[in-house]
Amino acid sequence: MTHSPNDRLIVALDVPNAVASLKLAEDLGDAVTFYKIGLGMLTGGGLALANELKQEQGKRIFLDMKLFDIGATVEAAVRGLAQFDLDFLTVHGDPHVVRAAKEGAAGSNMKILAVTILTSLDRADLDACLIKDGATADLVVERAGRAFDAGADGIIASPQEAAMIRALPEAADRLIVTPGVRPAGADLGDQKRVATPAQAITDGADHIVVGRPIWAAANPTQAANDILASLP
Repeated sequence: MTHSPNDRLIVALDVPNAVASLKLAEDLGDAVTFYKIGLGMLTGGGLALANELKQEQGKRIFLDMKLFDIGATVEAAVRGLAQFDLDFLTVHGDPHVVRAAKEGAAGSNMKILAVTILTSLDRADLDACLIKDGATADLVVERAGRAFDAGADGIIASPQEAAMIRALPEAADRLIVTPGVRPAGADLGDQKRVATPAQAITDGADHIVVGRPIWAAANPTQAANDILASLP
């Protein structure tokens, strides 16, 4: 399958429900080829939405579940999700979770992406979670390397760590997907480790995830096209 250059932009469907998501996808039309569906949408018809966008509209789908559980449970969950012909699925980057997810995804084309440290967290948050000492970026890179060793097809990391992860020998031919991307001048929302779309791609990201700056824009299609036009 040949993918559009536009698929470097993944639009996060963090809108109230599946109806609003389909309306947004209709408005964006051919400008956007890749969508992210997260936990917030799961109880609002997220899997049906994924199927509609994938099978009926030919879009690529990133299901952002951030799965974390014992290995057998993760493997079973991923095996079930693999039946939906999804493109990307996130799991937590702990090696036992990544290994189980890869077993569950066997035989499908679904890529397993490992979450390192959420882009909404900073060092104070990590302290509160009893995460070991060290700079956040260094911990992200260490977790990325371990996830790659466990078989992850790619990594979710903030754009501020993308260059360091791309430099890892283990990162050759692996994906880096960056949330925490905000066009210059945009509101940061709940993100703390951010960069512009162009900077994220320059620093090694394969895909950028953008939500609010597109769906909350007065003209979402123009906002998406402006981001695409800014990419190197």
